Amino acid sequence: MKKVITYGTFDTLHYGHILLLQRARALGDHLTVALSSDAFNRIKGKASHFDYAQRHAMLEAIRYVDAIIPEDHWDQKRDDVTTHGIHVFTMGDDWAGKFDFLSDLCEVTYLPRTPSISSTAIKLIHSAPAR
Repeated sequence: MKKVITYGTFDTLHYGHILLLQRARALGDHLTVALSSDAFNRIKGKASHFDYAQRHAMLEAIRYVDAIIPEDHWDQKRDDVTTHGIHVFTMGDDWAGKFDFLSDLCEVTYLPRTPSISSTAIKLIHSAPAR
């Protein structure tokens, strides 16, 4: 079985996330998503609209996702790859080159983002004053 892993906060889940998860799953037979914990988001300076349990429940409902693990700190990726028997590590191409240090453990692939959609754009739209 070829195992794939990806990481993210997955707040304000949108079709770009779904397409990314679909393409990640297509790289193997099993997709593990490492979901940023609320504590880790605070460390990163991120404020999520949904808490970890809610984001976990949304990811659980997506058929491309086989397993979800918590992401608690930046340095856990090497351990995750070895502990979970990962063959492919994948992230969006906005992270290109940032995780090449894992290439001695597994294949590292950067997938293109879906144009014209992002969580940041959605948050900006929702925070704009009403006209």
